[in-house]
Amino acid sequence: MFTTNSFADFDSAAQAALTYLHQRMGLSLWMITRTEMDDWIVLQAKDNGYGVKQGDVFHWADSFCSRMVRGEGPNIAPQSNLIEAYRDAPIGQQVDIGAYVGVPITYGNGSLFGTLCAIDPEVQPDSLVDELPLVELIAQLLSTILDFFLKAEITSRREEYQQLLREQDGTTGFYSRSGWEKLLGSEEIRCQKFGFPVSVIIVNVEAAKPQAKEPINDLIVQRSAKIIKTICRQDDFCARIGEREFAILCIECHISQADFIRERLALGFEQGKITVDIGIGERSPQTGLLDAVQTAISEAQEKKKLRVKMEVEHF
Repeated sequence: MFTTNSFADFDSAAQAALTYLHQRMGLSLWMITRTEMDDWIVLQAKDNGYGVKQGDVFHWADSFCSRMVRGEGPNIAPQSNLIEAYRDAPIGQQVDIGAYVGVPITYGNGSLFGTLCAIDPEVQPDSLVDELPLVELIAQLLSTILDFFLKAEITSRREEYQQLLREQDGTTGFYSRSGWEKLLGSEEIRCQKFGFPVSVIIVNVEAAKPQAKEPINDLIVQRSAKIIKTICRQDDFCARIGEREFAILCIECHISQADFIRERLALGFEQGKITVDIGIGERSPQTGLLDAVQTAISEAQEKKKLRVKMEVEHF
């Protein structure tokens, strides 16, 4: 009977790698990280003293790893303060770092995903550098596993969202509120695993007028859905979550990109002569996707209050 099993996902492979490296090499903190814009996101951590956990976010430019990938410092520094690039790194002023290990983790095309890295407050023996081939090999294996599971997630997402189309809103053809809530749950899990950037856009459509008949408002909802579908990207997911409220889940999307989409939506609705209030929010690894949704909802509500106030003042 076989005594080894394949890894079920990238998480389990990463945890096994960190546990093994800690047992073999010591060092207080081992991490798998992802870089996104200026963020350095902790996806997995084996911590014995620094208090670092999954979901913590640091400034990428402050890190030893940012200097390592630029070739300014070695992959392994048993006494990191002897290396000028590491000695001058801001993170070294924030926490005690006596020794450093770091190698890149890459996408299938060779571009940077993040790092496999470790630090310890104490200086380590010079023999630590002899472990570099092993650490590089494990990083290469993790890169291969990562590429496999990222591709699998794309397929899984498509299949899952096709199934959720059964929970359609009859008026717009978008996902229903229940479908939207399931979308959020699934994407939050993916974000926790891989650190995907995700943004949310909320669109509140103003009713035609107080005395308008329901069919007129239904027509406005349908026209609004058409504008949203035309402007949003192919991989964005749109839902109708209220009578005249829409939500858009923007995959692999930073807040700056979401703001650009919002501007295009605002222009589209203006040209369509439909009054809307639009809010956006970006998922933070520390607070999750639901917090981004609430941020977008709150912003849309505040914009409505401001709009109504200005309309009253100019009446």
